[in-house]
Amino acid sequence: MKRSRSKTALEMKRLKILDNLLRRRPSTKKVELFHWQPKSGAQNFGDHLSHVVVSQMLSRHETLLDEVIGVQRRLLAVGSILHFARNGDVIWGSGVNGKIDERKHTFTDLDVRAVRGPLTRDYLRKRGIDAPSVYGDPVLLLPNLFPNRFKRAARLEYSFVPNLHDLTATAGERNVISPLLPWHKVVEAILASEFVVSSSLHGLIVAEAFGIPACYLRLSETEAIFKFEDYFQGTGRKGIPVAGSFAEARAVGSPSKMKFDPKPLMDAFPIDLWS
Repeated sequence: MKRSRSKTALEMKRLKILDNLLRRRPSTKKVELFHWQPKSGAQNFGDHLSHVVVSQMLSRHETLLDEVIGVQRRLLAVGSILHFARNGDVIWGSGVNGKIDERKHTFTDLDVRAVRGPLTRDYLRKRGIDAPSVYGDPVLLLPNLFPNRFKRAARLEYSFVPNLHDLTATAGERNVISPLLPWHKVVEAILASEFVVSSSLHGLIVAEAFGIPACYLRLSETEAIFKFEDYFQGTGRKGIPVAGSFAEARAVGSPSKMKFDPKPLMDAFPIDLWS
């Protein structure tokens, strides 16, 4: 009888341990990669490139974006999205938008690894936030991250990449590349062009990243020119040629060649968030 009771007590203890183990929920903490998305749920190619670039950077470290980590973190990369930042967020290549009310920038403490350009760095430093002089929009890394996938094959004399807000103004225009196309289709279409006219910042950036002449066309006052100037200064240039029409854009031509070394930006990638 004593042995039977002892055996029963041991089984009860084992069952209790097993029950406790089953009740423990596994960690679901991950790095949240924030990027802007239209309220309609559509995919704007420039903003979606944040997911593409970060995923490719992680693949170089044999790591996936959705891996479980010890501490929940939030990363902001591609885009003029600093007004969405919260205290403690990690910044890698993001920029200030330039048209957003100052009161929307509620953060006081950020972990900044790189910014789009010196104008964004100056903005952060004036708010008492340390930011290194590591510049560049992460989309500039596309040729490094996809060395064999995308190749220039110019078939069109020119193409036009509108900002999402300018898309309705392109009716009747030729060679329009919609920013709502899948990201790789936009890149392929840009690479099929001898010259790119763009009111989209990332249309310009993709073109310049692959060495394609491009010109900024300002069709409306919807977007602040701040982010374009920030990008240009971050790639070693002062002043940005601005065209007011398609004809003027083709006459103005491309600005001076950018100066960009991908290594500092790649070295600043916050892989430590996944360790």
